[in-house]
Amino acid sequence: MKQKYILFMLFSLFVFKGNAQSNYAVNSIPFQPFSGTLSSLTTADDIYSPVITMPFSFDFYGVTYNQIIVSTNGYIDFRTNLAGQYSPWTITYQIPWTNFPAKSSIFGCYEDLNNNAALGGLGTITCGSYGTAPYRKFVVYFYNQPHFQCNSTIPLTSFQMILSETTNIIDVQIINRTPCMAWRSGEGVIGIINSDGTQGITPPGRNTGNWSASNEAWRFYRPGYYPSYSFVRCDDDSDSFVTFDLTVAANDLSPANPSAITFFEDNALTIPVANPTAYINTSNPRTIYASGNGAIRPVVLNVIDCSVDTDSDSVPSATEDVNNDTNLANDDTDLDGIPNYLDNDDDGDLVLTSVEYVFARDPRQVNVILDTDLDGIPNYLDSDDDGDGLLTWREDYNNDGNPANDDTNSSGTPDYLESSVALGLTPVSMDNNSIKVFPNPATNVLNIQNNNDDTNASIEIYSISGAKVKALKATQSLTTISVSDLQSGVYFVKVTMNNQVGNYKFIKN
Repeated sequence: MKQKYILFMLFSLFVFKGNAQSNYAVNSIPFQPFSGTLSSLTTADDIYSPVITMPFSFDFYGVTYNQIIVSTNGYIDFRTNLAGQYSPWTITYQIPWTNFPAKSSIFGCYEDLNNNAALGGLGTITCGSYGTAPYRKFVVYFYNQPHFQCNSTIPLTSFQMILSETTNIIDVQIINRTPCMAWRSGEGVIGIINSDGTQGITPPGRNTGNWSASNEAWRFYRPGYYPSYSFVRCDDDSDSFVTFDLTVAANDLSPANPSAITFFEDNALTIPVANPTAYINTSNPRTIYASGNGAIRPVVLNVIDCSVDTDSDSVPSATEDVNNDTNLANDDTDLDGIPNYLDNDDDGDLVLTSVEYVFARDPRQVNVILDTDLDGIPNYLDSDDDGDGLLTWREDYNNDGNPANDDTNSSGTPDYLESSVALGLTPVSMDNNSIKVFPNPATNVLNIQNNNDDTNASIEIYSISGAKVKALKATQSLTTISVSDLQSGVYFVKVTMNNQVGNYKFIKN
């Protein structure tokens, strides 16, 4: 049954939603900083860098850029007219705020860093790109940066800001940050902010303040926002041209009525595609246009070399077409906006796919991917690997962002693979009739029917990536929760009462 949920997730993700381009979300991701050679970036303290041209365009708050400047105080700024000018170092309020000193910016760790050559070149700032188009990444790396006042003494700050081509995803990898309490109370912030300061978002506990962090990572993305529909296929003979069945795109764009979608060669909709079921791209990438249901949508056709493991997760790219519809781009198990073939954590459980994609050790099982709880979903696609009702990411006892190194009973097996170990409370399978969650799927409201004598319960709703999106205390037998503000996708409902935990799934239309 769980496999059906995954297929529904993959299917529903690419239904076009008119979400605002400013609708950013932020989630924790596995800590995996870039390691490689980057070019040095030299600029005076509290001065913006010269203009840096990226090898690809990047959409930030609905505006497309291909140039940035970097502040020595720990952030990327898209206002290139400020190149070489004074870069603010003061931080007074939390974001969003219209008077915040930096705008149109990505804060890897914005604080008053002291990039002063007189300190003997203690730290470095480097930048550069890696990967292959159309999925390159641009990295800005602050390494061992001293703080003003603390200067060459500990603490030092190291972090990376990583911008992804095509997906417009922003990753921040925090290697280490300890506040310098001797200056401005150690204030610093991780986050993003728009051009006028009216919109901004930070990870939990990382808004302006004197927080500490190490070996943590955060991803900023826009759920449900896709400027174009992407159709990606493997190259079958290394010539960059393959046959596309456009009915796959029609089914994703209009699942209720795919026949309403018509494809055209041009955006003026004057040249219809002659054979939608056997369309060969004339260039790579190739953009055609889908019209239907009152909207026109660009459809970008890409042919890639699947012998290259784009996300370095050890899973062959061709295998990551989980729903077997020939399109790699509409398979996104954890609904984080990144297709599986580009995602190094396919199920969003904070355990890297390369760790979970292992074969069963039983010699009688040849090439069988490990499925610990025997639910039909391999571990690398399963957010609850041991079937104990707790999402894998919640079995991180030591809170270091890595569930794979938690073994609280010293059994030699990580807790997330051992169903007898649970986080805090012992999850039990409540009687099938004790709790009812309906309707399922839900559109505007979700009802929790509690048929137990004790109606006092704690109800929490989590996204598929593990973010808690709602929490409340229930005292009635029937609790109605508004879910109209949630993005479409799969969610988990956790009901706790009398030291027992029930976990349920529902789909938000």
